[in-house]
Amino acid sequence: MERCGECGFEYDLGGAPKAGAAIVEGASQWAVILSDDTTSLRHRPRPDTWSPLEYGCHVRDVLLVQRERVLAARRTDRPSFDPMGRDERVEHDGYAHQHPDAVARQLSDAAGMLANVLHRLDARDWARCVTYNYPQRLERSLRWVALHTVHEVRHHLADVRRQLAPGSHGS
Repeated sequence: MERCGECGFEYDLGGAPKAGAAIVEGASQWAVILSDDTTSLRHRPRPDTWSPLEYGCHVRDVLLVQRERVLAARRTDRPSFDPMGRDERVEHDGYAHQHPDAVARQLSDAAGMLANVLHRLDARDWARCVTYNYPQRLERSLRWVALHTVHEVRHHLADVRRQLAPGSHGS
């Protein structure tokens, strides 16, 4: 079983059918953070660390990209996906200049859309494989893709909570 060394998330493939609900729950937690106008959501604690708003935009885009990847895997046998260009999107889409309330709404909508697609997968669909090219080129099942998306939502939520914690340099 894979495990994130930083946050401890475990990729228990048997839990994949519950990924949609976990993603929606995580998005609701993101919405709370992005609607808190008492924090400095646009502040980067360091030049090389995204602001909470930028992280929120990233998670929104991850959900949208992953939804398209799952749909592609249902249409095509063993599709291969290019990396989403996560670092380039920060500038190209102007993450730092977006409105936090709009990002919260979009993130919640993207979570619901992905959860809908995941909910419609049957046992055969969950076993479908894709070539995932980040961080290295590997063949992965849709179970893994779903859990990886839960990991992204939770991991970056923890990143932002650390930034916003009282006494941190991010607040």
